[in-house]
Amino acid sequence: MSALTWISRAQGRNLLRFLTCGSVDDGKSTLIGRLLTDTHSLYDDQFEALKADSCRYGATGGQLDFALLLDGLQVEREQAITIDVAYRFFSTKRRSFIVADTPGHEQYTRNMVTGASTADLAVILVDARKGVLPQTRRHSTICSLLGIRHVALAINKIDLTDYAKQAFDRIVQDYLSFAERLHFRTIVSIPLSARFGDNIIARSSNTPWYKGPTLLDHLESVDVDTDLKVQALRFVVGRINRSNADFRGVTGRVATGCLRVGDEVVVASSGAVGSIVRIFTADGELREACAGSVVTLALAEDLDIGRGELISHRHGRPQSSDQVAAHLLWMSERSWTILFDANWQLLESGYHFDDQTQDKPQ
Repeated sequence: MSALTWISRAQGRNLLRFLTCGSVDDGKSTLIGRLLTDTHSLYDDQFEALKADSCRYGATGGQLDFALLLDGLQVEREQAITIDVAYRFFSTKRRSFIVADTPGHEQYTRNMVTGASTADLAVILVDARKGVLPQTRRHSTICSLLGIRHVALAINKIDLTDYAKQAFDRIVQDYLSFAERLHFRTIVSIPLSARFGDNIIARSSNTPWYKGPTLLDHLESVDVDTDLKVQALRFVVGRINRSNADFRGVTGRVATGCLRVGDEVVVASSGAVGSIVRIFTADGELREACAGSVVTLALAEDLDIGRGELISHRHGRPQSSDQVAAHLLWMSERSWTILFDANWQLLESGYHFDDQTQDKPQ
């Protein structure tokens, strides 16, 4: 496929950001490589390079090793693991996608967090032979903490269980029992084989007992926008637009909610109130813009607004507080102690070890 074909296909498509995660060797890189290949999202030279690399580095006996499309670092190819986050872009007739391939090794969990931080959906892979593992649970919990509410449970390598429905059902039940406390809005379970393409693009005749969608069908149709649109308006200011001496616009991204011409809005830091008179995009003016849109607002009032400001509806302002309750995602094997006094002055902070030694941070 040529670059011009890819660009023309992607224009005007709704965008879904998702990541693949799960335990090591569950087939995350292979799955994305298969998706890119079967959706004809590779340039011609990329496909030729894949064939050459499969012969040189591949672990599939001379067949195409789709994981090599993602594992670009020399050390990744030598060890057949993913270390860094790899981002890839592809599109279909229905949607455009940004996918983050994240590492499964426990020591690289920090990199997985990076990939999950901007995702709308998580494809959580489980090896059909091994079932739900500690890293599966760890990655699922991180996805929940980062606000991901949609999960595709991809039970991979189903071919290695002779496409057994019993293996699929057992893993689905185990995962759903664990995930009850994680507040996911949707969990769609799919039996698949990333290596051979079962239930990825087309429904597989090897799993006649499975009646759900293929992975691509689900990715193309899942609704992740409604969750953001129904929330209160939060417009993050990126810059002040002075296209000419008579115009001053506020350019930014609608993070959640919707805004309309005529709405009264308030600047969070100052409390200044203004009203929207026009909404501009690169393609013309709008009467309404919702979550995910990047727009420029023209306000009736000349308010003091700078980059990084937060704008909300006048009657839906964010709460201000001097106290915070948070879930802390701690990424070290060493415990950490933080003590404050009644006035929130730091009393003690440092690492603690089993031998009672302490290393004060700089």
